[in-house]
Amino acid sequence: MTRLFPSPASPLELAVIIPVLNEADNLAPLIERIDAALDGIVWEALIVDDNSPDGTASRARLMARSDPRVRIVQRIGRRGLSSAVIEGMLASAAPVLAVIDGDLQHDETLLPKLYWAVAEQGNDLAVGTRYQEGGSTGDWDASRERMSRFATALSRRLLKAEMSDPMSGFFAVRRDVVEAAMPHLSSIGFKILMDLVASSPTRLKIAELPYTFRNRLHGTSKFDARVAQEFAILLLEKMFGRFLPVRFLMFAMVGSLGLVVHLAVLGGGIAATLPFQFAQSLAVAVAMTGNFFLNNSLTFRDMRLRGASLWRGLASFYAVGLVGAIGNVGVGAVVYRLEGIWWLAGLAGVAVGVVWNYAASSVVTWRVKR
Repeated sequence: MTRLFPSPASPLELAVIIPVLNEADNLAPLIERIDAALDGIVWEALIVDDNSPDGTASRARLMARSDPRVRIVQRIGRRGLSSAVIEGMLASAAPVLAVIDGDLQHDETLLPKLYWAVAEQGNDLAVGTRYQEGGSTGDWDASRERMSRFATALSRRLLKAEMSDPMSGFFAVRRDVVEAAMPHLSSIGFKILMDLVASSPTRLKIAELPYTFRNRLHGTSKFDARVAQEFAILLLEKMFGRFLPVRFLMFAMVGSLGLVVHLAVLGGGIAATLPFQFAQSLAVAVAMTGNFFLNNSLTFRDMRLRGASLWRGLASFYAVGLVGAIGNVGVGAVVYRLEGIWWLAGLAGVAVGVVWNYAASSVVTWRVKR
C-alpha cells in the first residue's frame, strides 16, 4: 500500500482527532485500521492523551517517530473528552476534522464516507449514527440502551438541527464550522458533538451515516456516573449559560439542598427549645459542611480537592464563609424578632450569605486547582 504523506504536492486533507485515556494497547491497531481505511486521502492523526498512567503518550511517541502522520498532544493536570477534542482540532491545519474514539469501538471504515460527505457533498457535518437503519449499539445491555436513548431524546430538544444520534462521538466536520462555534463551546464533559451543534451560530447541514458500535477489546469503559453528571452539566450550560454561569447555577442547586438541611436542623433546634441564635448557628455549620463536600464533588469537580487538600479546603471554606455566616445569623435574628416566623428568618439569612459564599469559595477555596 502506498502511504501518502503531507507535502507541497499533496496537501493535508483530513485530521483524525483521537482523544484517549489509558488506551496504550489500542493505539497501534487503531492507526493501522485508519491507514487502511483512508487509502488515497492525505491524513494525520492527533492523539490527545490526558496523561494516562498506562503509558499511552509514550506509546504514541514511539509510533510518531516512524510515522510522521501520527502526532501526540499530552495534557497535564486537566481531563475531559470535549476539551481534548477541541485542543486536537486547534493543533491541526486540516480543512476537515474527524473525531473517533481510541478504544476501537467506532467503525473506522466509515471514516472515508464521513470525510467525503463533508469535503465533496456540501455538508457541514457528517455523523456516524447508531440509531438509523443499518446502525446498531451492538451488545449494549438494556439499561445502557435505555439511558442512551433517553439522553438522546433530551439533547435533541436543545439542538438547532435534526439528528438521530446527537450523543455520537464519531463524526467529521469542516474547520470553518468549528471556528464559528468555538467562542460558544462549553468544553464540558464527553459530548462534544452536541456542544458543537448547539453552539453553532447557524443551522448546519448534516449527513448521518449508520454504523454498528463494537465491543471494547482492551482497557476498561469510561462510561460511568461521571459521564451522566457531565452530560447534565452540559445541558444546564446550553439552557441557561447565556444568563448565568453554569457553575453558579450548580452552586445554587447545592445550596438549595443545603437549605433543606439548614431548615431541618433549625426546626429541630427550635422544637428542642434551643435559643434561636444558637439553633441558627448550628444549622449554618451543618449546612455549610454538607455544601462543601457536594460542591467539591459537583460544582468544582474539575478542580476537586483530595487528601490533605480536602481538609485544608474545608477549613478555608469555613473561613471565607464566616462573613456570610455572620450576615446569615444576624439578618435571620432580626427577621425572627420582627416577624417571629422561624422559617422566614432562616430563608432571609440564607439569601444574604449565598452570593458571598459563592464568590469567596470560587476565589479562595478552589483557587489552587483553577
